[in-house]
Amino acid sequence: MALRSASRKFGGRKCFYMLSSAAELHSHATSFGFKEVREEEKSRMVSNVFSNVASNYDRMNDLMSGGLHRLWKDRLVSKLNPFPGMKHIDVAGGTGDIAFRILETVNSIRYKAVQDPQNDHLQEETQIYVCDINPNMLNVGRKRSIERGFREDKSLVWVEGDAEALNFPDNSMDGYTIAFGIRNVTHIEKVLAEAHRVLKRGGRFLCLELSHVEVPVFKELYEYYSFSVIPALGELVAGDRGSYQYLVESIRRFPPQDKFASMIADAGFQKVEYENMVGGVVAIHSGLKF
Repeated sequence: MALRSASRKFGGRKCFYMLSSAAELHSHATSFGFKEVREEEKSRMVSNVFSNVASNYDRMNDLMSGGLHRLWKDRLVSKLNPFPGMKHIDVAGGTGDIAFRILETVNSIRYKAVQDPQNDHLQEETQIYVCDINPNMLNVGRKRSIERGFREDKSLVWVEGDAEALNFPDNSMDGYTIAFGIRNVTHIEKVLAEAHRVLKRGGRFLCLELSHVEVPVFKELYEYYSFSVIPALGELVAGDRGSYQYLVESIRRFPPQDKFASMIADAGFQKVEYENMVGGVVAIHSGLKF
């Protein structure tokens, strides 16, 4: 795995650069897979996709990634470095996969330190907000929460909300995560601006997203797998080829790693970097709010 910083030195300072024009951003914002659609149509079409796939979402993630998505999510949470008493928002996280990992990490830290009188601060209430625009995905998450024994845990708060217009105060969150969700929004720049707004100074932004492979032979194999195997799996397992065809196409329309890193920096984040995994099949982007 390679850790890279998408930056250049200019006049003695490390500066991030914008690789796309405003027109390109607008074009990306109005794409639905390989189709161009009106902005007001995209959110409805994406909502339909996730309503269709909600019940099979986690099963399909296991099949499509060979179970690797679990390791990628573990890595995301390890980079977040959760702590007891934190206020965190996981956006587009309806099924709870990231939130459960964060809460389990916090509970483990609290359990190990509960006997130490020096650690009174560990009793502060943790709040993990699971925010998703799709109620069907949230319903799956709530059900999974009960199955995992979190029914009575008030640390988990389920919120139906739009990543582009979060209903949270400025400077209210210690951490922000979004996994496999930002490529589905209409305006990526608005999501990044909202992430920056709700984070406290010192808060960390983390994004796990399917990305771009550049190694020639591996890229060809990945392209074949993406466009031939994944939609067929969707049809076989979920009875829905179209939704998974869109999901594959949306990956190709998502900005490459360097370009997305520059967008994060333009939103005001510092120390922006990304980590490629599996040759760039996925990448974890991160930034800090100073």
